Amino acid sequence: MHLDPRHGAGGRRIDLPAAQRAAADLLIALGADLGHEGLADTPRRMAEAYAELLTPEPFTVTTFPNEGAYDELVLVRDVPFHSLCMHHLLPFQGVAHIAYLPGERIVGLSKLARVVEHVARDLQVQERMTRQIADWIDTTLQPRGVGVVLEAEHLCMTLRGVRKAGSRTVTSALHGLVRQDPRTRQEFLELVRG
Repeated sequence: MHLDPRHGAGGRRIDLPAAQRAAADLLIALGADLGHEGLADTPRRMAEAYAELLTPEPFTVTTFPNEGAYDELVLVRDVPFHSLCMHHLLPFQGVAHIAYLPGERIVGLSKLARVVEHVARDLQVQERMTRQIADWIDTTLQPRGVGVVLEAEHLCMTLRGVRKAGSRTVTSALHGLVRQDPRTRQEFLELVRG
């Protein structure tokens, strides 16, 4: 698949030809022989792979009136995601658990998964990603509360450095009643644990 130059997360422009040249320079600096048949097209593939990983798919938010006056937690668990660590450009991947206490509007459930994917398509740190998801839900729906928990394995920690394969990092962001009301917070955390 050949990608055209596109805009990545945050509207920044992705310059594929420049990324391809930089990938070639990096590979040469690492001692790779780009004359080798298996490596000849690697700079292009690297540039296109990073462009794909850093370009979020656009989506339209669909919200609906909360006509039934539903006032309990809405939770979507185990939403898979992958992102790139902004410090090492290595992947981290895991699952997101997202909940909100509806106010006047509810959201199409697929949009909760889409916002995770959208935010993940950036050079990220897990802490910021967690907060961005919670803030998006809070701003978009204006619910009575929001809870987001991300669990992820970071290859920058499991493949290099301390090399602790299987270790997972857990982050949370709580807003409104999910943060302020101990019973609601406890219910959210128990539902996340399953």
